[in-house]
Amino acid sequence: MTAALYVDRDSVVHRVPPGGKLVALVAVGTAVFLVGDWRILAGILTAVVVLYRCARVPWQVMLRSLCPALVSMIFVVVAGLLDGWLTAALVALRLATLVLLAGVITLTTHTSAMLESLERALRPLRRAGVNPAKVSLALSLALRFIPVIAQIVLEVREAQRVRGMERNLFAVALPVVIRTLRMADDIADAVDARSFG
Repeated sequence: MTAALYVDRDSVVHRVPPGGKLVALVAVGTAVFLVGDWRILAGILTAVVVLYRCARVPWQVMLRSLCPALVSMIFVVVAGLLDGWLTAALVALRLATLVLLAGVITLTTHTSAMLESLERALRPLRRAGVNPAKVSLALSLALRFIPVIAQIVLEVREAQRVRGMERNLFAVALPVVIRTLRMADDIADAVDARSFG
């Protein structure tokens, strides 16, 4: 079952315009890669966690937003450990901050409002050949299918668990990639059938 991304609440975070949230995401995303002190990064991460409280989003939902990136986070942290615990800590803090901030923005903003805001921001780039409608469509499809792909991963892991292969990364990743590519082909055919561009 695919869960809805938006959590309907009346909060200060929900009332912030989508454009402001996207600017904040870009600004914080840039800042966390420029900062090299783990204490400052821990402070930024704490502020992001407080945003969930301000948005009145349940803690379970916050933790669930971390789950899709957990495998990637573990892999990156293990790779960072090769260069020392400090590097691993910095990588983990950066990744957790970005995932949770993107999560709180997604949970407190209607996808349609976010895409309209992005489309307006991209209009000046028409002169450079960028089609804002196509960029908006691509992003809306990406957002729509994040939970769908998460569901595919869950189904494949359950199927491989029955076979005793749930710990085999290749046995889980290959079927997920194949099913995702098939789904992408179906979506491309549907878009072509509607003569979009």
